[in-house]
Amino acid sequence: MSPRLLALLGTLWVLGACRESQPEAAAPQATEARRLFGSEPDGKLHVYFFDVGQGDAALIVSPKGTTVLVDAGPQSAAAHLVNRLPELLIRPLDLVILTHPHVDHHGALDSVLRRVGARQLMEPQVPGTPPAYDQLLTDISARQIQVVSPAPPTSTPNAPQRINLGDGVSLTILWPRAPAEPLLDAPETALEANSIVMRLSYGETSVLFMGDALAQTEEYLLAREVPLKSTLLKVGAHGLPGATTAPFLARVGARAAVISAGKGNAFGAPAPATLERMKAAHVQVFRTDVDGEVQVVSDGQSLVVSPQRLPRGTPTDTRYTHAGQGPTPEPDFWAGKPAPSKKAPEEPAAPPPETPAPAPAPPVAAAKEKEKEKGDSKKYTGPYVASRKRPLFHIPNCDGAKKIHAENLITYKTREEAARERRPAQDCNP
Repeated sequence: MSPRLLALLGTLWVLGACRESQPEAAAPQATEARRLFGSEPDGKLHVYFFDVGQGDAALIVSPKGTTVLVDAGPQSAAAHLVNRLPELLIRPLDLVILTHPHVDHHGALDSVLRRVGARQLMEPQVPGTPPAYDQLLTDISARQIQVVSPAPPTSTPNAPQRINLGDGVSLTILWPRAPAEPLLDAPETALEANSIVMRLSYGETSVLFMGDALAQTEEYLLAREVPLKSTLLKVGAHGLPGATTAPFLARVGARAAVISAGKGNAFGAPAPATLERMKAAHVQVFRTDVDGEVQVVSDGQSLVVSPQRLPRGTPTDTRYTHAGQGPTPEPDFWAGKPAPSKKAPEEPAAPPPETPAPAPAPPVAAAKEKEKEKGDSKKYTGPYVASRKRPLFHIPNCDGAKKIHAENLITYKTREEAARERRPAQDCNP
């Protein structure tokens, strides 16, 4: 059989057009795909963070075999991805997600789609995109690949968009949320600030993908009180200093993180300051420029991380296991806090019934009292209050507490009692 015919048959196998038999020469490339979905399915969620140099590309493979490619790396990674992806696929990609229109995230996409194909592509639909990117989307549409943008469900605009990958695996799109919420206004960094941010969840485990989102996006998500807690963090902006802030890391609570960066890149990514913040947060960091391709496997209870390259002297069968952090919150919890720009009060202002309303004070005296209250919050011993509709607790006289409706008021005698069911509010820091 000629080499040309062998190559043709191998291509047909990858595209799912030849499932009953394949040439002997193509068998090694399909070994992993067979193990995942063929004769030996393992019922686990797989995520591959590819080593594409200075760029981003990751493949999600659900236990059911649904595949999602998150970004496609720079043009220089085309040869690698065109060879690597067919080893993991037995049919065209179900979905491609481009987090934002930077070429280091989509440069190799045309080559990838010509090789493995795709059914649908999602991109954030932000203004001011480069002409080359617009042309890429036009070419993709011409190939009968559906191009869509993230948007909350029209029937429940306060809920997030969820993409069901089967067998209890889902992708929740956290940002952007147009038209329900306007894009972030960032004249110099609008493309990064409005990157697609999403959370992949399976059982007790989850992975948070940040694209190139910067501190502005993190602050917005924190202010909205969107649930961000995840077992593993795909670090935003390649670990550059303008992202991955300490408050954001604290809220995510990740046990491990992956940074995609090129060896000796001109940007100095990842930045030493970013690595220090993750070290302080006790996050185990994996880097594609150091560790090569990073593979993550979840059985719904824990994540197992396997880097391609291990430190010298480390046994070759070393794997890093991280326990899950609990199931995804119920859908009604995802409505989150009103967008900061709207400044809508949660509820009509009303003092807690168990705490008498303070007498009006002159403006200067009131300001000093409020400042003193915040300064002494750590010494405060109780009581604490909360709303039945919110996962936060407050000091009774703070602004947030005064907005709690009487019928929703809950009172806790001690901070320990309140902290067992809720987390401290940021306005009064109880």
